[in-house]
Amino acid sequence: MELNPRWIMVFRAIAQTGSISAGARTLGLTQPTAAAHLTALERSVGVPLILRHHYGITLTETGVAVLSHANAIAEHMDAIASETANARCATPGPVRMVAFAAALGTFIPQAWGRLRDTVGAQIKLSLTSASPADALALLNAGKADIAVVYQHSGDPQAVDLARYKKVSVAEYEVRLAMPAKHELASAINIGLADFADDDWAFGFSSCHDHLIDLCHAAGFDPHVRYVSDDYAITQELVADAHLVAPLTESCLALRANPLVVSRTIPALGTHVVSAVCHPGAERIPTTRAVLKALRMPVRQVTDTAASNATSTTTRLPASWTV
Repeated sequence: MELNPRWIMVFRAIAQTGSISAGARTLGLTQPTAAAHLTALERSVGVPLILRHHYGITLTETGVAVLSHANAIAEHMDAIASETANARCATPGPVRMVAFAAALGTFIPQAWGRLRDTVGAQIKLSLTSASPADALALLNAGKADIAVVYQHSGDPQAVDLARYKKVSVAEYEVRLAMPAKHELASAINIGLADFADDDWAFGFSSCHDHLIDLCHAAGFDPHVRYVSDDYAITQELVADAHLVAPLTESCLALRANPLVVSRTIPALGTHVVSAVCHPGAERIPTTRAVLKALRMPVRQVTDTAASNATSTTTRLPASWTV
C-alpha cells in the first residue's frame, strides 16, 4: 500500500471544509487536482473515504478513522516545523571535535583563533584528545561531530575514509629526530638503514606497523624502546636517552629541543591530515564553520639545529572546498 502524505493532507482539508472545491482552495490547488489526490488515496486504501452527494460530502466509517490519523500527522508536521524554526534561532551547542594530540597542540588552536575572528563567540568548541582510530570510533558512536585524523602516506593498512565527508587539512613531512651529537646528525644522503643499530622511539602508535614495515624494507628490524603519541616526551627521550624517532615537522617546530636535530629520510614519507564528519553534517552551519577554519595557512617550518638548517613547507591540497 502506497500512502502519500500529500494525499492525506488533501483528504483532511476536504473533510474539514465539507467539499472538494473548498478543500482545494485552502491548499491552493485546483478542484480537479484535489479530486485526483482523493481518488489516489481511496484507490490505495481500497475503500471509499467520502460519499459525495448534491448537498456536500459525508465521511464513511473508514474516512472518520483516517481523518483522526490525518489530524495526528498534521500535528506532527507542525511540531517538526516548530522544532526546526527554534533550532535556527537557538544558540548552537558546542561542536564536539576529537583530534590527535599533535593537532591539539599545533594547528587546531590556530583554527580556533581564526574561527573566533570571523564568527566571534557564537560557536563553542569541545575538544578531546584521541588517537585516529579512537577518534573515528567516537565519531561512529555519535559522541563526536568532527574527527581530525592523520594517515601515513603509502600505508596499505590505512582506514578508508570514503564513507565520511572528508576535508583535507594539511600534509606534513615525517622526519627522523636524533640527538644533536649523533654521528649522522650532519651527514648527507642518509637512509633508514643507516640507523639499523640505533634504539628507536615511535611517536605514532597508530602507524607502528607501517613504520616497522618501512624498516624491514630497509633491511633491518628496529629496536623499538618506546611508543607514544606524546611528541614532547618523545623528543625528551631522543635527547636524553639517545634514541632516534620519526616525528612530523609540525611536532618538531612546536616543541623545539636544542639537543635534538631532525633529518629528511625520504622513505618515511608524510602524514596526511584530514577532518572528517558524517555525510550531510557539513551542511550544519556550526560544523561547516569549524571545517572551514581548519584550513591551514602555508607557513615555513625550520629545522631545530643551526647545523642542519633547511626549510620545509606545510603542504596544502590544491583545492579546498566543503
